[in-house]
Amino acid sequence: METKNQKLREWVAEVEAMCQPDRVEWVDGSTAEYDRLMQLMVDCGMATKLNEQKRPNSFAFRSDPSDVARVENNTYIACKNQEDAGPTNNWIDPVELKKTMTELYTGCMKGRTMYVIPFSMGPIGSPISKIGIEITDSPYVVVNMHIMTRAGDKVIEALGEDGEFIPCLHSIGAPLAEGQEDVPWPCAPIEEKYIAHFPEENLIWSYGSGYGGNALLGKKCLALRIASNMAREEGWMAEHMLILRLTNPEGHRFHIAAAFPSACGKTNLAMLQATVPGWKVECIGDDIAWMKIGDDGRLHAINPESGFFGVAPGTSDKSNPMAMRSLDENSIFTNCALTDDGDIWWEGMDVPCDHAIDWKNNEWTPESDNVAAHANARFTAPAAQCPVICEDWEDPAGVPIDVFVFGGRRTQTVPLVTQALDFDHGVFMGAMAASETTAAALDVGQKLRRDPFAMLPFCGYNMADYWTHWFAMGDKLGDKAPAVFYVNWFRTSKEGRWLWPGFGENSRVLKWMCERVEGKVGAKETPIGHMPQDGDLDLSGLDIAPEDVTELLTVDAGAFKEDLADGEAYLAKFGDKVPERLRAQLEAQKTRLG
Repeated sequence: METKNQKLREWVAEVEAMCQPDRVEWVDGSTAEYDRLMQLMVDCGMATKLNEQKRPNSFAFRSDPSDVARVENNTYIACKNQEDAGPTNNWIDPVELKKTMTELYTGCMKGRTMYVIPFSMGPIGSPISKIGIEITDSPYVVVNMHIMTRAGDKVIEALGEDGEFIPCLHSIGAPLAEGQEDVPWPCAPIEEKYIAHFPEENLIWSYGSGYGGNALLGKKCLALRIASNMAREEGWMAEHMLILRLTNPEGHRFHIAAAFPSACGKTNLAMLQATVPGWKVECIGDDIAWMKIGDDGRLHAINPESGFFGVAPGTSDKSNPMAMRSLDENSIFTNCALTDDGDIWWEGMDVPCDHAIDWKNNEWTPESDNVAAHANARFTAPAAQCPVICEDWEDPAGVPIDVFVFGGRRTQTVPLVTQALDFDHGVFMGAMAASETTAAALDVGQKLRRDPFAMLPFCGYNMADYWTHWFAMGDKLGDKAPAVFYVNWFRTSKEGRWLWPGFGENSRVLKWMCERVEGKVGAKETPIGHMPQDGDLDLSGLDIAPEDVTELLTVDAGAFKEDLADGEAYLAKFGDKVPERLRAQLEAQKTRLG
């Protein structure tokens, strides 16, 4: 569809002149377009159609081994003042970066088609939604954006002649000379990959990578890095949070938004199957929440995405059956293994596989030294296919949030659940969120990795200013602010045994939160916040030793003092930008611990 939006027409013409594609296509969002592009990629060897009987209308892709994940070291916040980006972002001068990237973009789409993707983050027309336009030379990006966003002609209609949009420019950085043969996954070498955000212009430029969040610019780039800055300026919130609805036996609905660092069971919680009789969980979103204050003074949230882009390895019928059912058809799989019967497989799927073609296109058996699927192998699936998707997941008004939850992976120190003493204390909890480190290179020499609000890689401005924004939102919400809780599903005994069964049993903890919001149960005050009293946590039918429950709900003051010292050292890197209210919470916690 031709747009009458002059600003958009001029930008597309400007990019076309710079990138020099062979042709330009405006994405209409139709099924016919999706099918045509998939067939194009099957024909050129980029995609493999999966067994139609086993997984209808689904496709597998293998990326180049150099292009398998978000490239954090090549992800930049380009603003005039380095302090505005803060110590946890890669800052770069916007003038210098644009010069470098313009040189790379010049002629970068030769021999390729330039696709113009109009997309809406959130239901089209919602007061909480935003429109983006992604220009790309990757058909893989187009089909993924079909699933992950509302894309095509309807967005052009909604944009109108003078509507605002966020420009998102992407190229794989692999021009084709005349007669040059293409490769299955074209991309630029690692030193030429740039994922750039210009928050002062609400602009995104990405070059060199065709993978995931580097290339699907509606995802982390727009929905978090750019949107977090827009949210601060406009008085709303863009958060790395799942959204779920929990309904009790009386039909009372509660809405929970929860932020967890990676490997903490976020998607599992979003699609939880409650084990408490009469309680029901429904998924509204598994990754990102955009929230604005409604006419009722409460915070209302939408899921700005329309699909799931999840990590495949470890996902199984045991760990997340609802995610598995979401992938039964109409899905895209990237860097998974291909089985002999034309289906996909990955480690942790909990089904046997004796032979496959691995993600690098080599023969694989269980005796092989390498994994069959890359650790960051992904699935892309329509959210509407999730069996527990909430009927109101696309309500343009959003759902009112009752509870915020933060958490991390901690084998010691942090109890199963704690409620903040008040909203300011809740902001402190979110700011101190941490997980124990892994064997990854970025964790060398550290015991804990602080990941405030699970936003460390995604906050598009200075994290200290982000905390200030949270306090400001709390002030605006007043007594209508959500209750705040902190959870840790990963506590172990001294011998290393899990103390809490996790998975569906986590609904017992969510039930306590909802009953706290309703005022149905009390709590005991501890130095770190409110915790369940004996008998308040519904453990009926659960085979768990009383001493394990005691340990799960124990506060070790000495261990928390050590934790607080680590947190204080973390805050030091932000200098005098740290909000006084956060420092006051730190001092109050010290006092309570004695």
